[in-house]
Amino acid sequence: HSHARRQFGGEPMSYTRFSIARQTDGDNSHVEMKLSADDEEGGEIGRQEHVHASMPPRRSGKNLCFLVIAALLLLLIGFLIGYLSYRGRMQKASRCLDGSGKCEMTPTASYLTEDETEEEEVPGPPILYWPELRALLSEKLSARCLEDSLRQRANEDSFEAGQIEDEKAASYIHDQFNSFHLDEVWNDEHYIKLQVKGSSNNRVSILQNGKEEELESPSAYVAYSKTGSVVGKPVHVNYGLKADFQKIEKLGVSLNGTILIFRAGKITLAEKVANAQEAGAVGVLMYLDPYDYKNTDALVPFGHAHLGTGDPFTPGFPSFNHTQFPPVESSGLPRIPVQTISSQAAGKLYSKMDGEKCLLEWKSGVMGCKMMLGSTTNMTVKLSVSNAMVDQKILNIFGAIKGFEEPDRYVVIGAQRDSWGPGAAKAGVGTAILLELARVISDIVKNGGYKPRRSIIFASWSAGEYGAVGATEWLEGYSATLHAKAFTYINLDAAVLGSNHMRISASPLLYTLLERTMKGVTIGNSVLVFCSVPLGLDNAAFPFLAFSGIPVVSFGFCSKDEEYPFLGTTEDTVENLKMTDKLYALMRAVAEVAGQIALRLTHDHELYLDFERYSEELLAFQEKFLAYDRDVKALGLTLNWLFFARGDFQRATDTLRRDIANSDRENKIVRRALNDRIMKVEYDFLSPYLSPKDAPFRHIFFGRGSHTLQSLLENLQLLRTSRDSVDVNMLKEQLALVTWTIKGAANALVGDIWDTDNEF
Repeated sequence: HSHARRQFGGEPMSYTRFSIARQTDGDNSHVEMKLSADDEEGGEIGRQEHVHASMPPRRSGKNLCFLVIAALLLLLIGFLIGYLSYRGRMQKASRCLDGSGKCEMTPTASYLTEDETEEEEVPGPPILYWPELRALLSEKLSARCLEDSLRQRANEDSFEAGQIEDEKAASYIHDQFNSFHLDEVWNDEHYIKLQVKGSSNNRVSILQNGKEEELESPSAYVAYSKTGSVVGKPVHVNYGLKADFQKIEKLGVSLNGTILIFRAGKITLAEKVANAQEAGAVGVLMYLDPYDYKNTDALVPFGHAHLGTGDPFTPGFPSFNHTQFPPVESSGLPRIPVQTISSQAAGKLYSKMDGEKCLLEWKSGVMGCKMMLGSTTNMTVKLSVSNAMVDQKILNIFGAIKGFEEPDRYVVIGAQRDSWGPGAAKAGVGTAILLELARVISDIVKNGGYKPRRSIIFASWSAGEYGAVGATEWLEGYSATLHAKAFTYINLDAAVLGSNHMRISASPLLYTLLERTMKGVTIGNSVLVFCSVPLGLDNAAFPFLAFSGIPVVSFGFCSKDEEYPFLGTTEDTVENLKMTDKLYALMRAVAEVAGQIALRLTHDHELYLDFERYSEELLAFQEKFLAYDRDVKALGLTLNWLFFARGDFQRATDTLRRDIANSDRENKIVRRALNDRIMKVEYDFLSPYLSPKDAPFRHIFFGRGSHTLQSLLENLQLLRTSRDSVDVNMLKEQLALVTWTIKGAANALVGDIWDTDNEF
């Protein structure tokens, strides 16, 4: 395939339609691609008939001549049958290079062939070919069933994790899984620490001339905020991006001891708080700015401030009841109080400030936005947070359809179940799609004749509002085995937040499958436009990829020009969500995309994971590193070993491609060994030199910390801009660890130890 290279985020990294570059502090870059609705795949492929030769009856010794002749004829017929059968198989494996009918006679991997290519016949029970299976999925998906499931959210005000409404929803999903006749239905209990609202609302007030005036006392709160009271001068720092802080610093403003005010969006609240702490602030306020979020003047969003995922009081460990842990806290917990307020309250606060106005490029929708106090003003803001820690039991609910060939290999489809408010968009849509996929795929297996090679697990997570807690605890609980068993995670959270765009975040291993899948899914006759966004900390797929090394895909509909305004608020209701154009048709389209990905991954002989994409990503980073080759040599170091490791990885992918092309697809043992090598690629990019307890997100592409390729690049950039601030020993360690992580991934991909490239 030849694909156009695109650039994202102003960085010189080029990819095929999707970008894995971590978006620096929320730079809202997009890539758009228009895909036709044409169905390129062929219809049903005819199967070869088996020829059975009958044995001739016994003859007496007098007819020995006839017996010899008959035996020779049988040998000749057998040879001809074998030759024709082999030639037929090779023709099926061949693919046309162009429309002229000229064909290349080479067996090719399933995901590198066009979907029209006829599939190779494997002896055994009749199987559904992909076009039939895809049509069956589309036929059985029901917008009415999705609507009925979403209505479960209509009459409740909250589904807080571990509370009665959350438990009722868990029980309902468990019963539904049983009614769909899934092969296994079970749950996992986790005992976690949650921070909930205290006995009274948190307070924000203004202190001036010895008087205290309450600004707001909202019912919403920020989980895992530090408790207590702080006082400081207010300073507005836009979205709280690194770039915003740099603009404030250029104005010569000291942020030590201040209370910072941020607009929601661009990056997570936890990242804003971490940036504020680093700048010396003592507290943080955040609001929904009308410029980004329409019709939210009085709304106060719920949020959490943990810079990480999972239970922050058992970092790197699972929160099972029978395990004893020392008192330990995640380094991502904030050390300052945090609270959300309404944009009305923010406007009132600005009206009390008499300093400089907000920068024009910050484009605030609040009238009279002020950046900071005037030099003669003695006004301060007081923030009092009285949240309380509680021990809470949560339930993750699972259902499984077992594979017929490799039941111990599975794709996981998951959705958050809990929500602070009604959570129609946050959790209701994903849960409804999860149930519909479980119903339809089970029906296809039980009644439609489909026999998946591998298993499918449906998962309903709790405590997702607090930072993918339920999902992360499950990953931590089974970390020793999951990376070798689960080969893809499909995230359904917040799948419909608008109607005219689809946003996608994915591992490079799934780019090719996504491109193919999108071609066959349309809404009416409209052409869909897709935007690729980096995977964020607030996405439940993030720990699957960055902590466990499992390929992921997360996608859903959004609006091009504005954010869904009610996410995380009390107004995230079914009625407000229904204002989204064609809600149930959009939900059905998401279900079809997710279902096709899951079925394709369990249908083909070879795992539909494009391991060669990571060679492109490594090459893109190498191009960036090359610019600093001289700077590194000036330190007596070299980038050559890193480049050699990248070359070894490229050769390893070429070797695996040859092994697949030359293998006997009908040999299940060989096929499983090859698939295991493909499965390992993502996991092998987790740095093996770090403790998952201290640095849980060890992925060198998507993780967080000094071990990542992005961190290495930033350190190399400092050689030009601030040479004295570079720690040379740390740079040496970064180069060494990244080099050997990539080299280790290459060695693992090659397969047998005697086949590795020892010349490195």
